[in-house]
Parts: sequence; C-alpha cells; structure tokens
Amino acid sequence: MRAPNITTTLPYMNHIAQIDAALYSPTDALATFCKATGDSLRLDILRVLRNDSFGVLELAQIFSMRQSGMSHHLKVLANAGLVSARREGNSIFYRRSLPAPEVSWHQLHAQLLTELDALPADPAQLAAISQIHGQRAELSRQFFARFADGTPAQQDLIAHFGLYREPLLALIDTLPLPARELAIEVGPGEGGFLPSLAAQFQQVIALDNAESMLDRARQQCSDAGLTNVQCLLADALAPQLLPPADCLVCNMVLHHMPAPAEALRRFADLLKPGGSLVLTELCSHDQSWVRDTCGDLWLGFDQDDIARWATDAGLEVGLSQYIGLRNGFQLQLLQLAKPEPSSSEERTTA
Repeated sequence: MRAPNITTTLPYMNHIAQIDAALYSPTDALATFCKATGDSLRLDILRVLRNDSFGVLELAQIFSMRQSGMSHHLKVLANAGLVSARREGNSIFYRRSLPAPEVSWHQLHAQLLTELDALPADPAQLAAISQIHGQRAELSRQFFARFADGTPAQQDLIAHFGLYREPLLALIDTLPLPARELAIEVGPGEGGFLPSLAAQFQQVIALDNAESMLDRARQQCSDAGLTNVQCLLADALAPQLLPPADCLVCNMVLHHMPAPAEALRRFADLLKPGGSLVLTELCSHDQSWVRDTCGDLWLGFDQDDIARWATDAGLEVGLSQYIGLRNGFQLQLLQLAKPEPSSSEERTTA
C-alpha cells in the first residue's frame, strides 16, 4: 500500500463554494447536504476522518468495501461540502471539512460533527484504522532500517540540523517550564541534539523505534561522556510508562509518523501540566521526491492543521518561528503548551 502524500499543489477544495447560485437555490444546496448525511455509512466515514486523512483505497480497506463504492460515497460527501480533498499526481486524500461560516447552515454542520464525535467509538473501525496506521509505520520503519550507518544523505538537502539548532535552543531557553528535571526527545536520529538537552535538563530520555538510529544516538552520548541520557527502543505512539516530562522535543519526525494528530495526543500525555512540546517540522510543500529518498509519509503540514490537532490534544499554541531553507523548503518551529489546571479543576480533583 502506498503511504499518503499530502501536498499544497492544490488547496483543500471547498465544494460548497463551487455551487453555482444561478443553478442551485439555497434549499437545493441544503437538500444536498441533508441527503449526504442521511446514510449511516457516510456518517461513519465522517467519524473516521475526524483527525486523519485517508486515500480512497485506505477508506475502502477500513470499511471492507470496493473502491468504486467508496468513491461514490466520497463524491456525495464532497458535493455537500462535508469532505475536502488534496491531489498529488493521480492520488487524492480526503479529510473532513470544517463548517464554513459563509454557508447559512454552518451551525447545522457544526452540530452534526459535534454529535458524531460524541458517539461511542466503534471497536471495528478503531481496529481497521490502527491497521492502516501500522502499514504506514512499517513503511517508515523499513526505510530507516536500511541506514545502519546513519541517516540518508538526502536528508541534508531538506534541512541540516545546524540550520535550526540555535533557534531551537533559544526557544527552549525562554520556556517557562515547571522545572528542568526531565526532557524527552522523540526520534533523536543520530543523537545530535541530546548533548544540548543533557546540558539543560537533569535527565533526558530519547525514544526511537529504529534500533540502528538508537545505536548511533547511544554512541553519540558515549562519545560526549553523557551520564544523564537514557536511549529507549520504543514506539512513541504506544502508551509509555514514563515519568511526566517538563519538555518534549520532536525534531523533523512528525512527517514520518503514520498518524500526526494521534501523535500530538500521545505527546500531550507525556507532559507535565505547564510543560511544553517543542516541534520542529516542515511547512507544507509539493516536493514528492522526499517520499522515496527520505522516507517521508507526509509532505509537511499547514500550521492551521497542527493548531487544530494541538487543540484536540489539550495543548495551546504558543511561540512560533519560521526558517527559510534552500531548495524551496521552510521550517516551522512551534511551542505547544499543556496548560496548568484551573483553580476550579484543582478543587474538583481534590
């Protein structure tokens, strides 16, 4: 199965805006919306698309149906403005559309999504989604397993660590963290940032699911004489029995993860209240060659998407910085904070 590539060659299409007012009355358009929502399968598709983008083949696999049938349902949903799509080459990946304020029934749209999200999760759907995520993750794992001698050289064509190391350190220096007891780095690669974290925090834990990368990170720590860094072979998306961290760092890793929105929720769980997730990531781009040469599953991210995922994960968007790179790439450096509980929440807990 091909992993999803999401580009900004074409923006997300708002199909409601494409309705020709000369041909369709407001009631016609509303009828199209109501017809699209009058089918339980299409409602389940909207539930599955809550925090993820899927291709037609992936959705057909999740619902155990033919591609042609899934394509029909997606067309109905798209015509009603309930899903939107991005194209890359001959592939299209779908996501759930947000209510558009300029549409008169946007409150109905918003209420529909609220009600769908309040329904109990379907175990069969969750299992099928997990299988898709597993297939995506395996593609990434197999790619990096080939590089026992280090990361692929093409990675430097995108963003060499030296280009954002100092801004990253400066950002972490300014964070009002609960303490400087523990930092977690997800996907440390060859461990280039671990000495810097080790100098700022009493303890550092590095998580990686590629043994070859982790071996190089351990060697980096050994060469630097670090005694407060622990390198663990682990999937960051799986539940972790780790102490809560003051700071979690994720540098150029999210675009290798099968489920970015789920990743942010997992990261939030690993943070202390008042702690911060520091994310260095590519902005959306259309250079699909990185899939094959660098193992990327996603072609960067829009900041609005990251902000929406962060909100769903209970995080607040804080500081941000953009760094222009060669070859048309741009980096976004973001701080996502886990808020302290309010006084009323503390009293309720007590």
